[in-house]
Amino acid sequence: MAREGNLEAPTRHPLDWRNPDFYDEAKCFAELERIFEICHGCRRCVSLCQAFPTLFDLIDEGKTGELDGVAKADYWKVVDQCYMCDLCYMTKCPYTPPHEWNLDFPHTMLRAKAIKFRKGEVKAAEKLLASTDVHGSLAGIPVVVQTVNAVNRTQPARALMENVLGVHRDAWMPELATRTLRRAAPESRAAQVVDGERTPGKVAIFATCYVNCNEPGIGLDLLAILEHNGIPYTLVEKERCCGMPKLELGDLESVAAAKEANIPVLARYARDGFAILSAVPSCTLMFKQEIPLMFPDDPDVQLVKEAMWDPFEYFSARRRDGLLRTDFQRGLGKVSYQVPCHSRVQNMGRKTEEILKLIPDTEVQTLERCSGHAGTYGVKKATHPVAMKIGKPVFKNMAQHKGGGTPDVIGSDCPLGGHHIAQGFEVNQLGAPKLMHPLTMLATAYGLKNP
Repeated sequence: MAREGNLEAPTRHPLDWRNPDFYDEAKCFAELERIFEICHGCRRCVSLCQAFPTLFDLIDEGKTGELDGVAKADYWKVVDQCYMCDLCYMTKCPYTPPHEWNLDFPHTMLRAKAIKFRKGEVKAAEKLLASTDVHGSLAGIPVVVQTVNAVNRTQPARALMENVLGVHRDAWMPELATRTLRRAAPESRAAQVVDGERTPGKVAIFATCYVNCNEPGIGLDLLAILEHNGIPYTLVEKERCCGMPKLELGDLESVAAAKEANIPVLARYARDGFAILSAVPSCTLMFKQEIPLMFPDDPDVQLVKEAMWDPFEYFSARRRDGLLRTDFQRGLGKVSYQVPCHSRVQNMGRKTEEILKLIPDTEVQTLERCSGHAGTYGVKKATHPVAMKIGKPVFKNMAQHKGGGTPDVIGSDCPLGGHHIAQGFEVNQLGAPKLMHPLTMLATAYGLKNP
């Protein structure tokens, strides 16, 4: 008899994406049918995202009220709503490995997305939207940046983007930086490397497309914090997009190409004893989980996996080593902080909350629920309204601070998710607290920048 559910932590199997059977649509649909049948009998994940309500509505509104009443072609409607947050696998599903039913909803969705991509059914606009290296190539170019940013703020430009690129005209969109992190970053003044029991004493920064080209201030705050703590740092010599936007499309060959560009470079830093930090949870997760699952036999991939840290995971371990300064100069007041899905999936605990709670005169309220942004999902014409609906419980709960009234500061480790939450506050008239990335909060508390 099958066990009712898992009594053990979920484990991941390598992604067998090089196997020709991986792209066999009939075999994939057989697995989708098996998984959907199990999900139909459980329904524990109904509140996580739109994939599960879509599936259950198809079943409930079908001729039989069971999965056999759903047309196979409608399975794609479920696949299209999955944005690879991984929360069903890591926090909800009782039938993940090592349970004998071996249910992996996210990677089965990824398999279906990969088949769709290989069939040529992903639109050119979606491919362009996921090409973050292309977008960032304009950052830091005088006049061009100001012109692009100004035009993108106009209603005619947003209407054109909606019609041509499928970007919802009301969705928040990042601006290009007038100066990239790579150009603005000061050289590290710290010289002495002090290794801790748990932490390397020197850091290599994987800048990420977003921080480098859109919000370099987040990266500069991270560098200032490292400098304040006497930790020598360097920016990774060169890098490509981590591959997460391409993974969400099912474009696994592009993920592999990004891996071939990034891993040899990052592996050198890992061998030299650096901790590698990335300030965007999705990028960190790519190197900690998705790329290692795609390339389980590549020793350099595994080496980078072990060397990759979330910044607050690193600061928390540094504190346990007795090497993190706590000479905070100012409090932050009432903070409402959201833990991004891709931070939760890293299984590191609430490290950002842990560090923020060290700051005097600061009351931290933490929410562990999806903001709904989920990369390109939150900006697409078809899914932006759904993303705002998914995030509404987060917006409302963050607006009701446990200290009473609205918070003074809101934020998320995911920069895009943070802006999505701020937009949710505005749209739902929940107040106008200051949006700050947690690294900016920490730099502000240290007195390294003005609030």
